[in-house]
Amino acid sequence: MKIVYFTHSLESCWNHGNAHFLRGVLRELIARGHQVEAWEPHDAWSRANLIADHGEDGLAPYRQAYPELVSRRFHPPLDVDRALDGADVVIVHEWNDPALVAAVGRARRRGGFTLLFHDTHHRAVSEPEAMQAFDLSQYDGVLAFGETLAAVYRRWGWGDRVFVWHEAADVRLFHPPLEQQGREGLVWVGNWGDGERTAELERFLFAPAAASGLALDLYGVRYPEAARRLLDRYDVRYHGWLANAAAPGVFARRLATVHVPRRFYVETLPGIPTIRVFEALACGIPLISAPWTDSEGLFEVGRDFLMVRSGSEMASALRAVKSDAGLRAELTDHGLAAIRARHTCAHRVDELMAVLGRLGAPAADPVPTFHPVMEIAE
Repeated sequence: MKIVYFTHSLESCWNHGNAHFLRGVLRELIARGHQVEAWEPHDAWSRANLIADHGEDGLAPYRQAYPELVSRRFHPPLDVDRALDGADVVIVHEWNDPALVAAVGRARRRGGFTLLFHDTHHRAVSEPEAMQAFDLSQYDGVLAFGETLAAVYRRWGWGDRVFVWHEAADVRLFHPPLEQQGREGLVWVGNWGDGERTAELERFLFAPAAASGLALDLYGVRYPEAARRLLDRYDVRYHGWLANAAAPGVFARRLATVHVPRRFYVETLPGIPTIRVFEALACGIPLISAPWTDSEGLFEVGRDFLMVRSGSEMASALRAVKSDAGLRAELTDHGLAAIRARHTCAHRVDELMAVLGRLGAPAADPVPTFHPVMEIAE
């Protein structure tokens, strides 16, 4: 099949987590013999910020890790008919201009392709008016990255045309190193955003790390001066932006990492972990999480990773992981097994093909084909 995907950016992961999953899925589709085209606006906000901070060199880690991927950049308005020429399947991510979303829908009336809308954000509950302003009347279905988000679309009338499509790890890139090296300290990879989880970060990350005696290295963007002062107060070593392709090497040198979910995914859209959970577990690093509800049973909480309910529990869990090599090995083994069994980009491509089959798309893969399990020396 020829598959066309419209994204905010394939090239940049600067404050753009969907790029992680998209790269892995598109690479898997290419590996299965499909023709893939990605389109992104020339002035994409994520890419512009990456270039402003790091110049063209900021794109090098992506290009080195994903040489088979190419993104076509366009100046709006896009010639949609040209972009969709020969397409069998078209997927449009929610972080696109409403005019483009509508134009692709109009083209669906004229063309013979299957058209899907892909939502990987909380705006359906945090900004419902903005999401309902999208003209999806000609779309065949919606891919939602969790059941609670899918339920929102069902309330909006999508019925059985909304499909749960969780994010997952690209295990061609995210895997344990072949040769283990010395590990020490704690690492957290995450963006500050709009400060909506400041209290949670202090309670579940900064203070427990200090209390456990684990040095904390932190990577991410959009940290204002007030946030930097808070990091300094807890002696957190801040490193700025980390290219997603470089994350496995960082994980390989640390004893453990922590997950602190954003408030929307705790209170309003429970059951949806960020892609960093999948990626960390795929790299074989012990993970301790602040509380969230795994309502869809994605993991075996307590074995794949530890979940705590308070800052004091987090500090105790960090001390246990620090001192107990057996516990670290058990968490690593179970977390890695969970990813390989259920949560790789290959699994998600299988699920996509099943969705396309239900919608009557031509030439969808009838059976799963390839689930890579790789361990490559760093």
